[in-house]
Amino acid sequence: MLTAQQTASLSRALPFWLSLILIPLAWIGALYGGWTVVLLPVATWYLFSGLDALLGLNLENADPGIGEEHLKAYALITQIWAPLQFLTLFGLLYYVPRAEHLGALETIVLFFGVGVITGTIGINYSHELMHQKNRFERWLGDILLAMVLYSHFRTEHLLVHHRYVGTPRDAVTARMGEGFHRYFPRVLREGLRSAFQAEKDMLARKELPWSDTSNPFFRYWALQGAMLLLALLIGGWVGLGLFLWQAFIAVWQLELVNYVEHYGLTRKHLGEGKYEHVMPHHSWNAAHKASNWLLINLQRHSDHHYKPDRRFPLLQNYDIDQAPQLPYGYPIMTMAAMVPPLWRKYMNPRVRRWREMYYPEITEWTPYNKGTNPMPR
Repeated sequence: MLTAQQTASLSRALPFWLSLILIPLAWIGALYGGWTVVLLPVATWYLFSGLDALLGLNLENADPGIGEEHLKAYALITQIWAPLQFLTLFGLLYYVPRAEHLGALETIVLFFGVGVITGTIGINYSHELMHQKNRFERWLGDILLAMVLYSHFRTEHLLVHHRYVGTPRDAVTARMGEGFHRYFPRVLREGLRSAFQAEKDMLARKELPWSDTSNPFFRYWALQGAMLLLALLIGGWVGLGLFLWQAFIAVWQLELVNYVEHYGLTRKHLGEGKYEHVMPHHSWNAAHKASNWLLINLQRHSDHHYKPDRRFPLLQNYDIDQAPQLPYGYPIMTMAAMVPPLWRKYMNPRVRRWREMYYPEITEWTPYNKGTNPMPR
């Protein structure tokens, strides 16, 4: 039997399991077709946005000293998602090309929705898993990333983003004034290049060539190749095309979130290529309750950069005096990011207030120029 403490821990963890409702929605769309193929994006974007408006903010913080033994119900959700996503994705790749009741448009829209959840949930959970010390969890993270052909995100995130966030060396930090439609192709190109260079540099410090078998890119390529081959064997050329489509949508979802998380926020340059330490005010935060359930507290992003290996239920909330706050949760903010004039209307004044609040001594900010991050002089 469960102890009273275990029962209480399980009840607190249950809201984070809401992401599991998205799995049956994918199958409903495949089995019934018609309007049901839009259930996945509608639920992910609009249902949780509506719940945010209804439920408000969660400003409470868990005790960061809680031990691993009390977090099993939280960790399990990220661990169980990998096999569930695998079975759903490849099950659909087998079923849909053979489903005569699904037209071409329904199929495309359905796998658009699949990409929404493999990105919004799958990549987000892989992000949680890659930060853990347990090798099994890190492997699950690699498998999730391979399913969307973005395995290098592990290297880019751990070796580049966390170290260089808010500086010109971090491709993921969106520059003030840079619209998402410029940001997206830039980060696709620069993120892959910087990730490979980071691994190459690490091997060079050990006096090893990039081609050494310890380079994780060989594992990344092998896993991605296996996923592509499996998609082809199960679904034929149509299945392979649908696999590529959902992978693209998943990466688009990830980079929308990356765009939002640090837009316009830069670390102060101290001279000689050095920057101030990463602080809570270098990430945008959102305390909206329902979207934090969906995204396992990803919106408590400042604390994630402070304690990267801290499990999501222990991430701490920061108030407006400590870190900048978004007006809405990530679902609404990512939709706004797709409309650059709307995004600039909401966010540029907030960036300017952030500059005045945290760096009142800086009167001149260098403009966006040829891919260079706007840095205070």
